[in-house]
Amino acid sequence: MVTPKKRLGQHFLTDLNIAKKIADSLNNRNNIIEVGPGTGVLTEYFIHDKTVNFKAIETDPEAYEFLQEKYKEFNNKLILDDFLKYDIISLFDINFSIVGNFPYNISSQIFFKVIENKDHITEVVGMIQKEVAERIASKEGNKTYGILSVLLQAYYNIEYLFTVNENVFNPPPKVKSAVIRLTRNNVKELNCDEKFFKQIIKVSFNQRRKMLRGSLKQFTKNICVADHDIFTKRPEQLSVSQFIELTNLLTK
Repeated sequence: MVTPKKRLGQHFLTDLNIAKKIADSLNNRNNIIEVGPGTGVLTEYFIHDKTVNFKAIETDPEAYEFLQEKYKEFNNKLILDDFLKYDIISLFDINFSIVGNFPYNISSQIFFKVIENKDHITEVVGMIQKEVAERIASKEGNKTYGILSVLLQAYYNIEYLFTVNENVFNPPPKVKSAVIRLTRNNVKELNCDEKFFKQIIKVSFNQRRKMLRGSLKQFTKNICVADHDIFTKRPEQLSVSQFIELTNLLTK
């Protein structure tokens, strides 16, 4: 078996029912990348399916060797590399989905990579820390609403699917987990400077207790903020469309 490594944030899922439930939650199954297959509990539901063009990217050499032995006839589907650094676009000629029991310590980075490749990733089903899942699915007006909430909801429909208890992992994490599904929406462009949009969101939430007239002071030198009610709000009060409106206002 594979020894779980704390530095890699490994908590291996042991419950086959939960694994099947995750696999069944993925609707777009033509082309799939699994992130961090570990011991292959989730891999089992994809790798044997001849209708699925499947790849699994594992960064742990020990886990990779274990999977190679377990799936000898499917070695071409296994990749030893760092998902965050890997050119995932090179794996498929057309769009694809991502699935996995994501390591807690890099789950946010995985979602930022999803945003970078949003034009190719049609769906994501991932198990992550419950707190992070709630934050991603949170709507404006909630304290958990933040940078990832806005950026992901701009391009994806978010669904919080179900909660997973600690006792179905080896080793058990200290917190509960949750499975979420991201489905690409119909937004092709945000009708604003998307790079500036991301910058505005990050600066706003880095000082989330301040009203926007304070946190965005560096961008409002040529604007009379008193003429716009939006600057009296705090970032968690703004919807995605209002952030787009704000970006265009500051761009002008």
